[in-house]
Amino acid sequence: MSQHLHTCKPGFESILARELPLHGEQATRQGPGWVLAEAQDSTDAELGTDPGFCFADASVLDARLVEVGSANQTAEALCQAVWQGFQGQGVAEPWRLRLLADDEELNGRLRVARTEFRKRLRRKMGRVASLADEELMDRCDLWQGLYARLVGYGELLAGNRVREWGQRRMKDHPGAPSRSFLKVEEAYGILGREPGPRESVVDLGAAPGGWSFSAAEKGATVQAIDNGPLKGGAAGHPGIRHLREDAFRYRPAGKGADWLFCDMIESPYRVLDEILLPWLDGGWCRHFVVNLKVGKMDPIPLLGHLWGEGERSLRSRCRVLRIRQLFHDREEITCVGESH
Repeated sequence: MSQHLHTCKPGFESILARELPLHGEQATRQGPGWVLAEAQDSTDAELGTDPGFCFADASVLDARLVEVGSANQTAEALCQAVWQGFQGQGVAEPWRLRLLADDEELNGRLRVARTEFRKRLRRKMGRVASLADEELMDRCDLWQGLYARLVGYGELLAGNRVREWGQRRMKDHPGAPSRSFLKVEEAYGILGREPGPRESVVDLGAAPGGWSFSAAEKGATVQAIDNGPLKGGAAGHPGIRHLREDAFRYRPAGKGADWLFCDMIESPYRVLDEILLPWLDGGWCRHFVVNLKVGKMDPIPLLGHLWGEGERSLRSRCRVLRIRQLFHDREEITCVGESH
């Protein structure tokens, strides 16, 4: 058995802990913004592939609990963790260093330990120390460095291999008619592609038009389906055709569209049963970005359906499927994928 440390939005720790058994892991402990879990050594997360975590935003794949005491002992433990991560390897490029604490009181201890840690690391591993970067922003799916979180005055969680699940803060656009623009822009990164020129998009429940605007700005041809008005940069955009129709009743002509978008304040099961599944079964879209509002409902049974083998399974209908609580999602989750 190995241990994985999964991080999440504060307040969603219990939901993440209940999601993990869907992927063969069992939560053993949790704190603000994190869940520690036992996992089989050969799980998808250990291999660095996508097992479908929804509520995790990053996973430390070789997490270990280290006993510490004083700030000096913490600094020494951090040095040992760096040594363990890079032992026997040549280090020629900047590497990520992430040092966190569970609360402000512990953060005070960590500030003292961080200063001492830097001094000791320079003495012991000067070249490695010179390449440590706490501000490194280049994103990648899997990285090696040091992730350490002080979870108590005597406890440090540390690891050297981190898998990020793709969530990130996006930049707004002055023409975007709503903040939902940020969600779809973030979702493209999760899927690994975005609409482009000569591609067609159907945006169901489009108003006020944030998702339609995003696709049209990238050169796609958009049909925005909503009885409500489009606003901001979406209103009158040359790449957007606004059809005042019921999104649940709309059916595409011909071969359908390259992309299906849907972001509506409706029951997630209704969106799933009346929109996403029929569109996939009808072969009406090749790619999709669909937001599901979970609100105060329990999202775990919904995830069980999406990842399961039953009538509501998305996994069985998709060549690629990723389900995330995005950085810009609130009480909602976003499904992105490609049909078979």
